Amino acid sequence: MTSQIQLLPQNSAQKSTFFSLIALLVGLLAVSLAAIFIRLSERELGPASTILDRFVISGLVLWFWSNFQAQKNQSSANKNNSTYTFRECIWLLAGGFTFAPSLVLWAWSLTQTNVANSTILHNMIPIFTALGGWMFLSLRFDRRFLIGMAIAIVGAIAIGADDIQVDLQHFAGDLAAFSSAILFGAYYLLIEQLRSKFSATTILLWTCIGGSLFTLPIALLTEDHILPFSWEGWLSIIGLAVIAQVLGHGFVTYSLKTFSSGFVALCFLLEPVITALIAWGLFSEQLTIISWLGFFIVLLGLYLAQSSPSIQKASH
Repeated sequence: MTSQIQLLPQNSAQKSTFFSLIALLVGLLAVSLAAIFIRLSERELGPASTILDRFVISGLVLWFWSNFQAQKNQSSANKNNSTYTFRECIWLLAGGFTFAPSLVLWAWSLTQTNVANSTILHNMIPIFTALGGWMFLSLRFDRRFLIGMAIAIVGAIAIGADDIQVDLQHFAGDLAAFSSAILFGAYYLLIEQLRSKFSATTILLWTCIGGSLFTLPIALLTEDHILPFSWEGWLSIIGLAVIAQVLGHGFVTYSLKTFSSGFVALCFLLEPVITALIAWGLFSEQLTIISWLGFFIVLLGLYLAQSSPSIQKASH
């Protein structure tokens, strides 16, 4: 009887880890579709308007879902609302004020430098997430995780190695992509801390509010129109909002209840792999031997990192 009682928490933790891993993988697949939707939406909209519409539509979907959940469990909703303090509201909004500029900088970098440079520099996110967690949150990562991270990053660089260009003409775009990686890393460190108290839906809703507030003036000042003018444009924006933002980042945020932000950020190196494979299938884009080798190296690094005990949060 004693041994059975001792096994229950372990089995519960294993189930939690399993479901979080499935949520993370499904979320990454959905987020990987963002590049396809953005490519389609930017036939009619600029990058700022695309991101603004993404946040607004996502926010509306999450708001309706939150109200639906509140009606199902009114007492729980009242309890959650009573826990909001002014400081917590600021931290929740801060998610949008780090995530939105990361997206804007990355989108802008693609107009100032080539895709390979932008993608490789933006994929430095795991470095800044791990470094920020170590410096500011006293997080520790063991040697196995760090080696796996290094291998995966090398693989991500190899994917676009054939097209890398180093010259001063691309400096502004390269700097923007590099800055977007820092902000994206900060975003997931912040979300990891919020996840200990708030649901994934609540965090995403506030992120969409903060992101909309940040992006609205940029879109109004720099672009001619902020709404698509064809049904194809609307479908691409709705797909970007519902599939990539709500479902994709929703599942990823859910997984942060179990996994460290360092591991989640590292798994985002799968995003260019999945996106490249989708583009290969849908748009017949060519993949070189170096790209396929990069895919294998990324998977090898992730396999090594996922076997590290430091991928899980201390509470687990």
